[in-house]
Amino acid sequence: MAELGAVAWPPAPMRTERLVLRESRAGDRTAFIELFASSEVRTYLGGPRPRDELERAVPEIPGRRPGVFVVELDGAPIGTVMLDRRDAERPGHLGPEGAEAELGYMLLPSAWGRGYAAEACAAALDWFAAVLPGEPVVLCTQTANDRSMRLAAKLGFVEVARFEEFGAEQWFGVRSPVTSAD
Repeated sequence: MAELGAVAWPPAPMRTERLVLRESRAGDRTAFIELFASSEVRTYLGGPRPRDELERAVPEIPGRRPGVFVVELDGAPIGTVMLDRRDAERPGHLGPEGAEAELGYMLLPSAWGRGYAAEACAAALDWFAAVLPGEPVVLCTQTANDRSMRLAAKLGFVEVARFEEFGAEQWFGVRSPVTSAD
C-alpha cells in the first residue's frame, strides 16, 4: 500500500465539465474557514469549529498536502475533496492493518444540490485509480446523512459494515478498483 505522500504532488489541475480540482493556494483560506465554521457543512462531521479559533489556526495556504484538492467553480473555491489514509485506530477497515485510502469531501452549502460533489469526487477517484491502480477506496459517513449515503451509492461504494462512532451510527463502504480483463 503506497503512501499518498509518495505520489507526485501536486498533479496538474483536473478539469471536469464544470469544475477544476487543484492544489490549495493562499486565496483559499477564507473558503476553508467557512467550511469548518459552517454548522450546515459540519452537521455530520463533529459540528462547527469556532471562527476565531479557525482564524488563528488555519495557515495562509490551507490543506496543502498530498491528497487534498480544492474544488473550484468559475474561479472560486466551493469546497474540498480529500483522499487520505484512514487512521488505523478508528473502527472500519477492510483488513486488520487498516490505513486504507479514504475519500472525504466538504462543499459550501451554496454549492449543494447541483451534482458538484459527485462530479468532484468522481474526478478525484479517477485520479487515484490512475496513480495507485488496483487499490480500493473506502468512505465512512453517518447513516443519518442522507445526501452522503446517496452520493456513496452513486459513486459505486458498497456497504462493508456499520458501527457506532462519535455517538452515531456510521456506514462504512468500499469502492473496489476497476480491473481490466486480459
